Amino acid sequence: MDHSSIKESQMDRLFTVLNYIILSLFLVTILYPLIYILSASISSSEAVVSGRVWLWPIDPTLDGYYAVFKHRLILSGFMNSFYYTVAGTLINVIMTILAAYPLSRKDFYGRNIFMFMFVFTLMFSGGLIPTYLLVRDLGLLNTTWSMLLPGALGIWNMIITRTYFQTTIPDELLEAAQLDGCTDFQFVWKIVLPLSGPITAVITLFYAVGHWNSFFNALIYLKSQNLYPLQLVLRDILVQNDVDLNMLVDVQEAAKREGLRELLKYSLIIVATAPLMIVYPFVQKYFVKGIMIGSLKG
Repeated sequence: MDHSSIKESQMDRLFTVLNYIILSLFLVTILYPLIYILSASISSSEAVVSGRVWLWPIDPTLDGYYAVFKHRLILSGFMNSFYYTVAGTLINVIMTILAAYPLSRKDFYGRNIFMFMFVFTLMFSGGLIPTYLLVRDLGLLNTTWSMLLPGALGIWNMIITRTYFQTTIPDELLEAAQLDGCTDFQFVWKIVLPLSGPITAVITLFYAVGHWNSFFNALIYLKSQNLYPLQLVLRDILVQNDVDLNMLVDVQEAAKREGLRELLKYSLIIVATAPLMIVYPFVQKYFVKGIMIGSLKG
């Protein structure tokens, strides 16, 4: 049997080569900062300060990570961020599903009006000052609730979740469940949620990343350092170059003060990004399916 292949023209080969070159440049541009930060975090403070680290670690050491976990604010910030992420994501997902499912039902009276109200808040908001005054009047300032309640529902995530329910959960399934005596809450819990794994995983990761990286709400609403999330501590160190080395216990002898300050920055970046990088591969497979189905026009 004669197996023949289409012969590529010179322009096709040139196009392929250019594609590989451009994609390789993008790959290097993305990977180099990550490799550099990782290498700097495990290099000696003298090598980092002198600029000898440019790709691979120099005089490998874990002093930076030792300093991170001995820093009082960093440890408490990590625990606070973990709490805000878990509790906030749980609230977000529950609120999103409770809002998205009724709006996906064709027999829900006035759903277009409610949908308009939701979309209106997506386009227009009261602004920073009215929001701050509302949080203050509710007595949420300098409490953990100020990090959880103001953003309890993401309208965009609610819209794609609603569309996913409309395109995935058939009306016949609801009718069959109702004939068996299934209530609306039972239908959501026992049928809708098990069939909505992809979109649930997508919005969960979206919300979790948002909470983990959030620092602006903490900057506005929180005064006590014991409530600071990790990202706010990271901001003080990276942006304001504010590291109180007196908070470090028994690590001053590991490096000079300035060297330890620089080493702490890179180590803290790795510690702050590692949890999301670990979780992401486990939910990556749901992304394409969840977003593409949820983005269809309903």
